[in-house]
Amino acid sequence: MNEVLIIIPAFNEEANIETVVDELIRDYPQYDYIVVNDGSTDHTKEICRRRGYHLLDLSVNLGLAGCFQAGMKYAHERNYVCAIQFDGDGQHQPEYIGAMKEKIDEGYDIVIGSRFLDEKKGLSLRMLGSHLITAAIRLTTGVHVADPTSGMRMFNREMIREFAWNLNYGPEPDTVSFLIRQGAKVAEVPVRIAPRLGGKSYLKPLVAAQYMARILISILLIQNFRRRKGT
Repeated sequence: MNEVLIIIPAFNEEANIETVVDELIRDYPQYDYIVVNDGSTDHTKEICRRRGYHLLDLSVNLGLAGCFQAGMKYAHERNYVCAIQFDGDGQHQPEYIGAMKEKIDEGYDIVIGSRFLDEKKGLSLRMLGSHLITAAIRLTTGVHVADPTSGMRMFNREMIREFAWNLNYGPEPDTVSFLIRQGAKVAEVPVRIAPRLGGKSYLKPLVAAQYMARILISILLIQNFRRRKGT
């Protein structure tokens, strides 16, 4: 059985993907990786093919949920023990993968790379949203998640199967909240998130505010009606 698969969703990451993948190949050969090209309109696919990277190429843009699910199906079919969501923009640091895997080995289902275990959240609009999501998860599950919006998340074998074969699952805080309510055990490991290497984030202030509102509504209301496949 294979151990760790790094899933790298990539949409228009031509400015960053070489740096991200080359570091993994050079410094962390003990981990497998797959770049999931989410219908990029720039040269992301061409760069990956030219460099000989492990590539899962989606012909159309599916968004993060569909892109990540494709990676989880790949992980499930190849029997990985765990898989980690890893941004293609250079913000996530592979040095923390080992500590996250240790938590999986201890019996946790989901391990989050948290920015806020060793330091407090700020008071920006974006951090206010994070505070509110933390409060909503605690209110509905009784579990404190310090950094629910962190995109650096590791999942064990059972969670890989859940994401691979449940079409309505996206790797978002409301899904983490839902899985906690279904009995999943969640741990956090302190990490440092680097500035984006290049390109622009899609999370503009208005988009970020809309995202936070949607997640809060989902956690507080919609999750009460959500069911796992087969239940």
